[in-house]
Amino acid sequence: MADLGEFGLIARVAARLGAPAAPAGPGDDAAVVPAPDGRVVASTDLLAEGVHFRRDWSTAYEVGVKAAAANLADVAAMGAVPTALLLGVALPGDTPLAWVDGLTDGLREEAARAGAVVVGGDTVASTDRITLAVTALGDLRGRAPVTRAGTRPGTLVVAGPLGHAAAGLALLVAGVGELPDLLAAHRAPRPPYALGPVLADAGATGMCDVSDGLLADLGHLLGDRLGADLALPADVLLAAAGERLGFDPVGWQTAGGEDHSLLAVLPPGVVVPGTTVLGRVTDVPGIRGVSITGRTGHDHFR
Repeated sequence: MADLGEFGLIARVAARLGAPAAPAGPGDDAAVVPAPDGRVVASTDLLAEGVHFRRDWSTAYEVGVKAAAANLADVAAMGAVPTALLLGVALPGDTPLAWVDGLTDGLREEAARAGAVVVGGDTVASTDRITLAVTALGDLRGRAPVTRAGTRPGTLVVAGPLGHAAAGLALLVAGVGELPDLLAAHRAPRPPYALGPVLADAGATGMCDVSDGLLADLGHLLGDRLGADLALPADVLLAAAGERLGFDPVGWQTAGGEDHSLLAVLPPGVVVPGTTVLGRVTDVPGIRGVSITGRTGHDHFR
């Protein structure tokens, strides 16, 4: 990459992304993104090599998918439709161009799966590791945003798996190449973006994506005033991984993060196809129905 240079790299990435739907995209000082609703939903995340991904475990394409998914899921969790992504990337000079191409392809294709486009970003040199900073934008299309603070008693549901990414990571750490669906869940999660607006339209009072673990993220929805009665579903893939590694799979379901599934609270009696009922949220504080020991989720500084 050092041979190509910064502006050669930008031109290469922009060409690989293709022309965005926005009026102005890569190549200008800033992108111009339509906001028909008049409000813009925005989220940003950092992905650091050695913390969120390893190049010996994941392809560049998978890293691109993961970087896009982590941000697009946040937009969907507000009840919004993703519209655009921006990428900031710090790269060592000896990074192969093929790796950058793969990253670009993964980012572009996962954005397209959510209905969004990559409209710009920035590149800088780093010493020895790759760092990605991705910003996602979305449009509410007239909806009220679904916030954590709005959570009320009701039915707790999840759209997407729980614990698959954590189990996949555990398999990689143990050097076990079995159960490819779990490995893929860690390397390149695929959140159900379209269900974010659907859940909002169904009356969801609170919603977030499961990035830090079920108990940690549920805690954000409940705060100090609400509680939950949980009944976690059986999961044959997690059971198989747990047997292989000698680990209780409930630990992955409750404390495993990076699935980027959508966790929502619906009014009692409301059913949304594509979701799994996890229990109910009540006005009695505390989480019941699962044994809580040790960590309840991911915290970068603990």
